[in-house]
Amino acid sequence: MTKAAVMVSGGLDSTTVCYLLISEGKEVYPIFFDYGQHCVETEWTKVREVLPQSTLPPERLNISDIFKGSPSRMILEADLWNEPISDGDMYLPYRTMLFFAVAAARAQTLGILNVYSGFINSNHAKEIDCSTAFMNGLDELSSGVGAVRFYAPFRNKTKADVVRQALKLGVPIGRTFSCQASSSFPCGACPNCVERLNALAEGGMA
Repeated sequence: MTKAAVMVSGGLDSTTVCYLLISEGKEVYPIFFDYGQHCVETEWTKVREVLPQSTLPPERLNISDIFKGSPSRMILEADLWNEPISDGDMYLPYRTMLFFAVAAARAQTLGILNVYSGFINSNHAKEIDCSTAFMNGLDELSSGVGAVRFYAPFRNKTKADVVRQALKLGVPIGRTFSCQASSSFPCGACPNCVERLNALAEGGMA
């Protein structure tokens, strides 16, 4: 059975990737990052709640020291009733690149050579390392560095495409968590929440 390490967050995209790989007969090893995000405990709870039962137990990796002292509202939770937040307030430098590097190192240590993510070419993403161009470049970079290869099944898909795939696979969509601004409940206003709500409507769920 082919082993696959999957970077998971408890969100719709990464959860759907896990269901997709299980449906293809792969053995899934979920990797979760604690990077100091204010919603870390909610995400960790969701990871253990929404993943397919046949996945291996998720591993939680603590890399929170990297972003210690960051003013990003992904680290320091805002008072949503009194503080305005813009897309730029959510920025964390090199976050995605860091995830891939740590996942690759951990996977190869475990003897796993395939690393999957749920990243899509999001319309709202401001970071260059959340784009299809970055993902394509990552393939070329990793081929000259080590044996691990990266896969993002939804890199050319829309969020609505992911919703449709999730419906086919029986993903518990309503229990996934994707909010960036609130640590305990979906705010409905941050870029992730807006994109998710629009995708649910387009995908026929709302």
